[in-house]
Amino acid sequence: MTLSLKDLPFTAPVPSGERKKELQLFQKHAQIRFKSLALLNLAFSHRSFANEQADGVDNNEKLEFFGDSVLGLVVSEYLVTALPGKTEGDMAKIKSHVVSEEILAEIGRILRLDNFILIGKGEEYSGGRSKKALIADAMEAIIGAYYLDSGFKAVRTFIRNLLIPQINMVLEDRHKKDYKTLLQEYVQKRFRSYPRYRIVHRKGPDHNRTFWIEVAIGKRTYGPGTGKNKKEAEQQAAGIAYKALVERQKSRRH
Repeated sequence: MTLSLKDLPFTAPVPSGERKKELQLFQKHAQIRFKSLALLNLAFSHRSFANEQADGVDNNEKLEFFGDSVLGLVVSEYLVTALPGKTEGDMAKIKSHVVSEEILAEIGRILRLDNFILIGKGEEYSGGRSKKALIADAMEAIIGAYYLDSGFKAVRTFIRNLLIPQINMVLEDRHKKDYKTLLQEYVQKRFRSYPRYRIVHRKGPDHNRTFWIEVAIGKRTYGPGTGKNKKEAEQQAAGIAYKALVERQKSRRH
């Protein structure tokens, strides 16, 4: 069962003739088709854009909330049916990776979401169009909107086409590692303690800042890792520490 926009509690920004062309271009690139272009337009509408509109339109946050659940269901269904030999813990790790902000933003950039997102002037000025969180949120909103527009079968096909390659990369150990999680699990198991992260330097204005972060494990310090935000810098520092610790353990065995 699919729903029309009039059945939903949303006030969507009505796309102009030029905007309709843009949305049709996105659909062609993403290989999907919406019955309601207004609903797709709403999925692209960031809060900063909606707040600047005089006619009281909604933003995409409810669609994002709903899309997150749809995404989780489709990925879980695939993992349970396609990988019967995996444990619940294995499937949880795979799912955690493929539905992460990092992967959703990566897919969103491939689909060129940043070209179509509607954002306010202030957010545009601060570089919001390229923010991972904003792109990942829009990705989830599109998934939620597509379910409401075209039903579960259509959105399942859309999600599987995007994420099965990512799942296969995890299975083949070719994926980008979550080094913070790996390091924490390693340190807890081996040292009965936790990694401690510390900002050692930051540079640049708020919209274009770079962070340098070190991670301490016991009395040893690793890094620094660098990144455009704390998460990126922490991941890089964790990667340096994890590789050093694992390599040291390997060398002791030989």
